[in-house]
Amino acid sequence: MDYQPLLDEIAAGVRPQIGRGAVASYIPALAGVGIGHFGMAVADIDGQVAGVGDWRRPFSVQSISKIYTLALVLAEGGEDVWRRVGREPSGTPFNSLVQLEYENGIPRNPFINAGSLVVTDRLLSLTGDARGALRTFLRAESCNRGVDFDIAVADSEAEHGHRNAALGHFLADLGNLENDVADVLAHYFSQCALAMSCRDLALATGFLARHGLRGDGSRLLSVREAKQVNGVMLTCGAYDAAGEFAYRVGLPGKSGVGGGIVAVVPGRCTVAVWSPGIDEQGNSVAGVAALDHFTTLTGWSVF
Repeated sequence: MDYQPLLDEIAAGVRPQIGRGAVASYIPALAGVGIGHFGMAVADIDGQVAGVGDWRRPFSVQSISKIYTLALVLAEGGEDVWRRVGREPSGTPFNSLVQLEYENGIPRNPFINAGSLVVTDRLLSLTGDARGALRTFLRAESCNRGVDFDIAVADSEAEHGHRNAALGHFLADLGNLENDVADVLAHYFSQCALAMSCRDLALATGFLARHGLRGDGSRLLSVREAKQVNGVMLTCGAYDAAGEFAYRVGLPGKSGVGGGIVAVVPGRCTVAVWSPGIDEQGNSVAGVAALDHFTTLTGWSVF
């Protein structure tokens, strides 16, 4: 399929939404990103990519990275991780301490911060180098050896990451971390500071559209595991607006406060969009609108 006319139409349709919302100023290194950017890319299951706007411009993927750490943990260690983290929507802010205490240190899902810290901790135990394993995987799947961590963003997150540090110490106190808190935090801040483009993300997420197969045809996840990741993305991938995202877009997706979103059309393609203006829930205003247009125009959703 030639996606270019579709992408051009979507970009024109969402133009009034670009610049709405606000950039994620609680991470100082992200506060200076221009709010007027917009990029979108589609990668089919054969690895062909089309894009529009700033689709080749790298940005901070933030929580989108949590998809890949979860997938690597499932690939390396099987489903044992589900004993340490749940699969339910949180209903509370992504960095909440209250729910973690109430539920005795078992985070609701792997995409809130506490849950991702547990997943990163497990990947660190399995590989000895969680951020290195993640970067190697993403470089291979995106066919881009330049994918790397933005050190300035990672340092900024570490300097202002008191809430995440509190979550880490709370998890450790309740027996749900295997490694030193400082080590887990360092790997977590690095993974969130990955800089990737819409092109990179669309390609790197293709294994979920291919039911677990990597770009080279080898199997990363079983069909069942790929279904699990897509399922958790659908119900928990857009912070406290997961229901609204399912209603408007109808696809498994994961957003990040850097303004990126990646979504999966199983068996067909992956879609990545970036626009830095985010709403109160942390989701890109123009990005959600673009994905809404995409599924409306194509008729592709999981419903």
